[in-house]
Amino acid sequence: MSFEAAVHAQAIELDRLSLEMCAEAGSGHPSTAMSLGHIVTMLMFHTMRWSPEYPNYPTSDRLVLSAGHAVPIVYAAYARLGGTIPGESGQSRPLTLEDLNSLRALDSVLDGHPNPMEGFPFFDSATGSLGQGLSTAVGLALAAQLDGLDRRFFCIIGDGESREGQVAEALDMLAERKLSAVLPIFNCNGFGQNGRVSDMQSPEVIERKLGAIGITVHNIDGHDPVQIKTALDAFVENAGAEDATPMAIVARTVKGWGSPTLQSGNWHGKPPVGETLTTALAELDERRLELTSSLVQSDAFTIQPPAEAPERPVDTGDAPTFNEMMRRCDMESVLHTGRLATRKAFGLALRALGQVNSNVVSIDGDVSNSTFAETFAKDADLSDRFFEARIAEQNMVSMGVGFSAAGKIPYITTFAKFMNRAYDQIEMAINSGANLKLVGSHAGVSLAADGPSQMSLPDISWFRSFSTVRDHRGNPACYVLQPSDAYAAYGLTMAMAEYEGVCYMRTLRPETEFLYSDNDVFNLGGFQVLNEGRDVLLVASGYMVHEANKALDKLDAQGISATLVDLYSLPFDGDSLLDLAQANGGYVISLEDNYGASIGSAVADVMTESGDAFSLKQMYVNRIPKSARTPEEVLGYCGLTADDITASCMQLLEVGAV
Repeated sequence: MSFEAAVHAQAIELDRLSLEMCAEAGSGHPSTAMSLGHIVTMLMFHTMRWSPEYPNYPTSDRLVLSAGHAVPIVYAAYARLGGTIPGESGQSRPLTLEDLNSLRALDSVLDGHPNPMEGFPFFDSATGSLGQGLSTAVGLALAAQLDGLDRRFFCIIGDGESREGQVAEALDMLAERKLSAVLPIFNCNGFGQNGRVSDMQSPEVIERKLGAIGITVHNIDGHDPVQIKTALDAFVENAGAEDATPMAIVARTVKGWGSPTLQSGNWHGKPPVGETLTTALAELDERRLELTSSLVQSDAFTIQPPAEAPERPVDTGDAPTFNEMMRRCDMESVLHTGRLATRKAFGLALRALGQVNSNVVSIDGDVSNSTFAETFAKDADLSDRFFEARIAEQNMVSMGVGFSAAGKIPYITTFAKFMNRAYDQIEMAINSGANLKLVGSHAGVSLAADGPSQMSLPDISWFRSFSTVRDHRGNPACYVLQPSDAYAAYGLTMAMAEYEGVCYMRTLRPETEFLYSDNDVFNLGGFQVLNEGRDVLLVASGYMVHEANKALDKLDAQGISATLVDLYSLPFDGDSLLDLAQANGGYVISLEDNYGASIGSAVADVMTESGDAFSLKQMYVNRIPKSARTPEEVLGYCGLTADDITASCMQLLEVGAV
């Protein structure tokens, strides 16, 4: 009974702190936090192997709070344990109970939802956009397997949240991979934001769903210390067993546990204040007296320390050049044709990169034979670092966040069109400071025959918005890359690995002619000048660079001398581009095979901010395209052929002359 009393005492103290910090903040979710007081106590004070002094130690067990709005209960436990946070002059210091009163303040490390980049190192990723946490735990576990580390990963998921499709995706991967080191804990308190959850999210139904995919379930009272301990002990024993099957806990809990006041009415996201707070705290005190009478002074918890971190392998050597890699892969005859699709060049680069950097992993969504991530997967020395995520793009991206948190460099590949299914997950990855490399193939209208359901057309606009933002490190939140030929794709794949942060690169299905050589260098934020003229500046990206190249001869026949820039990166060197525009009389045409608000808008922003006079015409896909037999046909349908470019240049210059 003494152990039970100690757990109750600690849980009630965490509940009290959750109530007080949310009241001080004027917002938060204390009732949800209180439903987790006993579970968090057992995890952080007893079961998890971790060090409050070194919370992100590489061999520590990890807690992923997918139900991120419940974070006050974790902050309370962390403060009680003296977990460290960044202090002044780069020195760490313990989080104090007084610090809890800074919850949600602008200058506080205690964000409203978990975020390690705001200075709270206990978490590996930003959560709170529901449904994503279990995928991150899966990525962490797979990375631990690669590194041969004995780590355990606990993920708390809300019952209402469990309806999110991504949770099902992650559970599928958990069961498929038999990840017995991951423990999903479903917090079944029966209520969402707007009332009771559906019967389909009841503890009984969740248990049956989990059992149907081969997961062993412990259905427990989430406020009974003995039942919690029994379930966690069973998980610990199972996690170390050979051929173990995955386990999960379905915990029946009470929202606002310990306070009848908070169990009547809807207190979701609404902390009690004033007399209501006083009443709720008094009710907790009554529960304390009722449940902790057997507590003795000697009762205490002992946190198990993590294992000593092993030395990581040191990678040596440089990756081969594009030409060298083509020869190594018996593709010299292809090299002599002078043409190769950028998606194939990416595959070669990924394989070359994997051979010299042991942290590179490849994750693909059932299209590796189209994205050419299979070039990596088919290398016997790299195959264990290839992960088939199947048709589950949201899970795939959040898995990548877990890999990144474990020190890996995940290259995540699918069709560019399917990447948009994971836009929320990508944004949360950026918030988390994750080091993801996203590569979308079959981009733009050059895809032609498959039609608009397979073309990615608004992606540049969406990703471009992050190129205008600085991340927590002071760098662009995302680099957007559009290589126009194989050399550029190869070089940019290598450059992405050197950048700590998120990059998105588009690759093409059509075979495109070589524009560059091994001597050309591709840097994030750069561009290439392919032709220098004096009358008009053509700013193109990806496939449109080739169409613009065709237009040069047509323009020359009309007596027009054009400069052609391959603007392969967003953001880019704006001052240098403006210099080129000035050298061409201020006349500029932007060219892209996607919808607007993209590269043309980025060029327009630079021009507007300069305060100088320029004339810009943006050419992009301004109608919903359809299937066509060839890229040339669909470009004609969208008004983006070399003839269209020539006509637009002549019109722009004629208007300017008037």
